[in-house]
Amino acid sequence: MSELVLGIDTGTAGTKGVLTTLDGSVVATSVRHHTMSLPRPSWAEVDAAAVWWGDFTAVARELMDRIGSHTLAGLCVSGVGPCLLVCDSDVEPVRPAILYGIDGRAEREIRDLTERLGADTVLERCGKALSTQAVGPKMLWMQRNEPREWARGTRWYNSHSYLSAKLTGAYVLDHHTASQCDPLYDIHAGSWAQDWLPDIVGHLEMPRLVHPHEVVGTVTAEASQATKIPVGTPVSAGTIDAWAEAHSVGVRHPGDLMLMYGSTLFFVQVLGTYRAHPKLWTTAGVEPGRRTIAAGMSTSGSLTRWLQDVTGGESFDTLVTEAEAVPAGSDGLLMLPYFAGERTPIFDPHARGVVAGLTLRHTRGHLFRAAYEGIAFGARQILDFLEDPDDPVRRIVAVGGGTKGGLWTQIVSDVTGREQQVPAQTIGACYGDALLSAVGLGLVPRDTDWAVVEKTVRPQAHTREIYDRLYASYTALYPATLHIVHDLADMQ
Repeated sequence: MSELVLGIDTGTAGTKGVLTTLDGSVVATSVRHHTMSLPRPSWAEVDAAAVWWGDFTAVARELMDRIGSHTLAGLCVSGVGPCLLVCDSDVEPVRPAILYGIDGRAEREIRDLTERLGADTVLERCGKALSTQAVGPKMLWMQRNEPREWARGTRWYNSHSYLSAKLTGAYVLDHHTASQCDPLYDIHAGSWAQDWLPDIVGHLEMPRLVHPHEVVGTVTAEASQATKIPVGTPVSAGTIDAWAEAHSVGVRHPGDLMLMYGSTLFFVQVLGTYRAHPKLWTTAGVEPGRRTIAAGMSTSGSLTRWLQDVTGGESFDTLVTEAEAVPAGSDGLLMLPYFAGERTPIFDPHARGVVAGLTLRHTRGHLFRAAYEGIAFGARQILDFLEDPDDPVRRIVAVGGGTKGGLWTQIVSDVTGREQQVPAQTIGACYGDALLSAVGLGLVPRDTDWAVVEKTVRPQAHTREIYDRLYASYTALYPATLHIVHDLADMQ
């Protein structure tokens, strides 16, 4: 009878769980798909109790039913973020959770806080400028627009810290997630920015800061009944899903960069030397003492799913086969993938999708390939921002559901001119959660790495000329259509 660890991740499009041995071998997995709510343009929400906790309990129960003769040593949870979920004293949400940077409702509050605190001061102290990714402006938005709900709240959570509280009763937040909750955290001091809290957080209690691997409590009897996880099972704090996934694939050393192909495209690079950039997010790392720099687009997998729906609901395999038959450059079709606004590098919640060059001879396969290429052009922009001569990107590891099949990753390598390593195990952040649990319990050394590279995707030289030409058009298309799409966004 051997010990297992459990990892569960609550992502944008679903909840995934995995049971592993202490050497990283997968014993069982479970998935529940879900969607976010988009009640208004630029809004993105989730019913935390129904979706986050509901899916967590379903996944946990299924995995516990498959544990067999093994014993569960501990678990760890990760999730989307940074989010804002305000709860009452019984850990019951007072309103749906407001999601990370894809929710752009707090524009006015971003401007107000930036003006009040000073843009340069925020960048220096927090490691990033205030944007739709920031939690503080969303707190101000709640105070101004939903004062009754705000008054009912006593504490605030991210997705995974909410689940930890439901499991253990502990009110904690890991340093990495805290470092994304701008402007509440001082990245240099490694603590809450106490002088800025009263005007932003108001009466809400602040969570205790911990590191992602730390055990923060044990499963209560009530949580055990809901999840089938044994009473007293140790729970590690966890962190935001992209960083848990980066940890799971060995992105831990200076120059390592994870490119995550999910509902959004996300980048996490480990820094050797601290730096901050107004178009990027500098944060605390997963491991104590580390720093990372990150970027994220607002759509990727969510855009291809939309195309799947609006073009007849064909299987992804069919759509990918059709896109593979289309030549590089999609026969002169170009797409701006800003269908939910955009984060890095333009930070414009009013940006909208643009398809340029359409003719009657273009097919569904052209549209699907143009979406892949548009996202790849966005990735090229971001990689140019991330690159630094004194702290260069040395290795790119590609993860996420979008790596399956190979077309998308090949297009990104062709557009960017960069190699990507694809690990053998691409379960996702939950795999990193399982490793963090094992580390937090002291069952494996802290430097344990379960990642094994399965293949390397290399750029094809024959596509370079057409992609360089289209990339120049891509970077010109947004400023050329800016006023038109903003007018359309106002109409929406």
